[in-house]
Amino acid sequence: MGILDIFSKNREEKLDKGLSKTRTSFFSKLSKAVAGKSTVDSAVLDDLEEVLISSDVGVATTIKIIERIEERVARDKYLGTDELNRILRDEVVALLKENSASDFASVTTELGKGPYVIMVVGVNGVGKTTTIGKLAHKFKSAGKKVVLGAADTFRAAAVDQLSIWSERADVPIVKQGMGSDPASVAYETLEYAVRNDFDIVIIDTAGRLHNKVNLMNELGKVKRVMKKIIPDAPQEVLLILDGSTGQNAFEQARQFTSVTEVNALAITKLDGTAKGGVVIGVSDQMSIPVKYIGVGEGIDDLQIFDREAFVETLFQS
Repeated sequence: MGILDIFSKNREEKLDKGLSKTRTSFFSKLSKAVAGKSTVDSAVLDDLEEVLISSDVGVATTIKIIERIEERVARDKYLGTDELNRILRDEVVALLKENSASDFASVTTELGKGPYVIMVVGVNGVGKTTTIGKLAHKFKSAGKKVVLGAADTFRAAAVDQLSIWSERADVPIVKQGMGSDPASVAYETLEYAVRNDFDIVIIDTAGRLHNKVNLMNELGKVKRVMKKIIPDAPQEVLLILDGSTGQNAFEQARQFTSVTEVNALAITKLDGTAKGGVVIGVSDQMSIPVKYIGVGEGIDDLQIFDREAFVETLFQS
């Protein structure tokens, strides 16, 4: 079973529902921008730029999109505002497709043999524990053997919350007492996974230490001890970002990528916000692919990020 198959249950329906607030807000702003105008001129493009930025697409990505539309206007000479939705959608899709590293929608291969280790990072409150639980449920439902490692030992609540999710997802958890060495928890979890032939290991880590040096050192230590058990672990370092924070998600990404080698992103809480445009900006601007998006609170409301499906859903009138 491929990764897409694991995450495909009611995908279109959930994506449509999860992006409804963003779509409503975006089209409301867009309608006001073109009200009373028949052609796409400089004034319309200025208003469109404001719409995109206020929708949390980000300045750099907005400029790229506007420049592409300006080229279309110059080439086609006359473009009506009634065509703007289609043109904007096409240019956003084209822009995101150019970042081929982000194309997780094409992943259909089997997960590799032996434990596949996912180390999850992110600040407290972004939905880190919830995302871990949803991932565990997805993989368990697909017949994979999954174990969780509670390496966020700085908060008693973190271990307790992860324990609750392990029960919901019906997967085992390896944990120690509050204040234990996170690297020791990670090491014990991988030992347990190898000894019992687990397919997936998901390691939670501390969401906040008092400075970047401590965070870097702690995450580095966790990674080093895991390599003693599985040399290429962790195969995935997944950074969780809260989509409802809009542009703050960019800053969170920059802070974490400056202290550890993140190779995948998950953007959560898109169903409760009109700031879904941040997914477009993060996908375009970061050299790290968006792999998952959260479009609801339910245990099945985590999806592989399919850029084309995302944009098509966003532009459905």
